[in-house]
Amino acid sequence: MKLVILDRDGVINLDSPHFIKTPQEWIPIPGSLEAIAKLCQHDYRVTIATNQSGLARGIFNMDMLHQIHHKMLEAINTIGGEIEVVAFCPHHPDEDCECRKPKPGLILDILNRTQVDAKDAIVVGDSLRDLQAGLAAGCSSYLVRTGNGEATIAKSDPILQKVTICDDLAAVTEILLAQEH
Repeated sequence: MKLVILDRDGVINLDSPHFIKTPQEWIPIPGSLEAIAKLCQHDYRVTIATNQSGLARGIFNMDMLHQIHHKMLEAINTIGGEIEVVAFCPHHPDEDCECRKPKPGLILDILNRTQVDAKDAIVVGDSLRDLQAGLAAGCSSYLVRTGNGEATIAKSDPILQKVTICDDLAAVTEILLAQEH
């Protein structure tokens, strides 16, 4: 069984430069929830690794983050998907913690908690920092064009040569399922 580690904002739901601060602002990207359900139905374990510096910045509190995640998990569960772990970094970028992507701390934590080897894990993100964290942890990494994906591609960073670029999470799912046959 393989493990998929998803970034949240820009991969599962629409991103905002002003942060996702309430459950009402959490809006799934078309096809993303169905893609998660499809992965689960094909024996993939699905997890989330997300930077949430809005906590440290005082933009929202832990209760609000839990409400946002509750809405997300309910929406995924309703259509037959399941998220095994939601790992998040609550720190400000200036804190230089080990869990904030691009450092691999969140990814390594998920690998440890799920007891999955990095070679059996796939990281899906929309930003350079997601890819950097995934590759640093030893995982295959995919960039989606949703969220910050197009802006990430425009940077032409050499790391893009090491990842697979897809339109969205649904496209990543199709590639992963096709590789099984």
